[in-house]
Amino acid sequence: MTTNDRRENQRLEVRVPLRFRPLVNPPAGNLRAESINLSPRGIYFASDYPLRVGSQIEMHMRMPREVSGQPNDDVHCTGRVVHIEPATFPGGKAGVGVYIESFEAAAGASFGAVEQPDSRTKRA
Repeated sequence: MTTNDRRENQRLEVRVPLRFRPLVNPPAGNLRAESINLSPRGIYFASDYPLRVGSQIEMHMRMPREVSGQPNDDVHCTGRVVHIEPATFPGGKAGVGVYIESFEAAAGASFGAVEQPDSRTKRA
């Protein structure tokens, strides 16, 4: 079974700026990237930060209506890196696939969440 066969939601090719950081041993600040494709439960982006499969990350982005079914809203997400494609993009950046475990409106109203983010998670 391929990764595409396992997807529950269709990914949309949409460019959305995002900030992210690993939850374990995070860098001093947030890292920046732009989505390549996005669905309610997954995101794929390019990064030169050395993430590992299984790493849990937090992300902040503006979720488009086409993906969430809700008005465009700033969201805070937690997710797990599920695959890495090394040196796929210019500058040696890796393609990073993340399964979104939970997301909530940055203002606090929750939608589409599987579980609420851990209260220890810091916001940028």
